Amino acid sequence: MKEVRTGLLVLLVFSVLLGIVYPLVVMGIGQLAFSWRANGSLVAVGDRIVGSELIGQFFSSKGYFHGRPSSSDYDPMNSGGSNLAPASSTLLDEVEKRIALVHSEYGLPEESPVPADFVLASASGLDPEISVQSALLQAESIAATRGIDAQAVRSLIQRYTHGPFLGAFGEERVNVLRLNLALDKLVGRRVGSGSGPEASSPGAGKGEP
Repeated sequence: MKEVRTGLLVLLVFSVLLGIVYPLVVMGIGQLAFSWRANGSLVAVGDRIVGSELIGQFFSSKGYFHGRPSSSDYDPMNSGGSNLAPASSTLLDEVEKRIALVHSEYGLPEESPVPADFVLASASGLDPEISVQSALLQAESIAATRGIDAQAVRSLIQRYTHGPFLGAFGEERVNVLRLNLALDKLVGRRVGSGSGPEASSPGAGKGEP
């Protein structure tokens, strides 16, 4: 019985420490030191939440930058990749269709290369960022749709470009939601109905780039 009481006491103490005290301490530190990050990095326009910097969204209008494809239809409750092997014929067919769509939508020559991140879904299906090359690929089309100078769009991309993590890991990239909000601010208006950042919610929408 002594061993049983000791075991139950140890269980109770560690349950309180690790199940209550530790989570509360970590949550408190997060709220005090990194409140915005701890609460989901939510992005607001006025008093309306339009998304999160951490979760990709689908933008249907040609007047907005498009993000990466998503195997989870941009559903934050169903994060994940397709789990198809690199040699999968299904995956290869999907990628070839996406490449053909990009060539068609952006008027690229058939032999013109397309940035890999623009036709390949991320492991999470929720990547909120694209490469600078993918953003620049869309600049001319967006400028034409918006009726503005393409150089202004390219300058916006440059302004919102983030360097590699810690200056060494990864590549330069841009956050699609932030870029689209800046684009609306630059032009002074949204494009289309129900297709822009202000009409979106975190992870909302379905479709291809």
